Amino acid sequence: MDPVTLILLIAVVGGVVYLVRRSQAGNARKLDDARSEARRWVERLGGQVLNLVGTDEASKQALADAAERYTAAGSQLEQARSVEQTHQVTQTAYEGLYYVRAARTAMGMDPGPDLPQLPGQRQAGAVSESRDVEVQGHSYSASPVPSSRNSHYYPGGMVAGRPVPQGWYSEPWWKPALVAGAWGVGSMLLFSAMFSGMSGVAYADGFQDGMAAGDAGDAGGDAGDAGGDMGDMGSGMGDMGDAGGGFDFGGFDF
Repeated sequence: MDPVTLILLIAVVGGVVYLVRRSQAGNARKLDDARSEARRWVERLGGQVLNLVGTDEASKQALADAAERYTAAGSQLEQARSVEQTHQVTQTAYEGLYYVRAARTAMGMDPGPDLPQLPGQRQAGAVSESRDVEVQGHSYSASPVPSSRNSHYYPGGMVAGRPVPQGWYSEPWWKPALVAGAWGVGSMLLFSAMFSGMSGVAYADGFQDGMAAGDAGDAGGDAGDAGGDMGDMGSGMGDMGDAGGGFDFGGFDF
């Protein structure tokens, strides 16, 4: 092998090693930043959970749900090995803080600063009036404010791909879908009976409109993921541009 070819080969190998190490270092920094951000929110949630005591059924239930999210977020943080996983930790902490806000509101306290919106929260809307319905022989109720009957809060968002409005409910009827990842056969009747004609919710004009709102939210999420992928691609192209220069040898607090 002639000296010129050998020098070029060494340069190429060196450039590849440099790019790999730079990429690894960049990924490590992103993960560290994401973990720090997630830990900050988890600690904020923990401070609220550990220092608040509910005074009625609604606030006690909301704080119990907040404590559940705090435990889940802590476990997720210990297991997080990627930026995406740490972002999920942050989302879980956000959920917990929404429950804290609900508990503080139920106790007549200042709810504290606004929080980042949860996925699908805007599309789902919020309960705007008290409503009692009976579906398949079972009684359900919802209201925009807590009461002795409606003591189960939900911050609003997507559950198994469908929007559930923010509000206070007589029972957490969305939890089976949250666990199983799918709605039962009676969900259409429940959504239509409880939310049809109610302003400010995804199902105001019927179940099919609510389904469409959920699909629109999913589409928005997919578009956001695509945007993120394009951003990563652009970042990668920028790294390659830097590398090319090297090869040129030109030198709410609570």
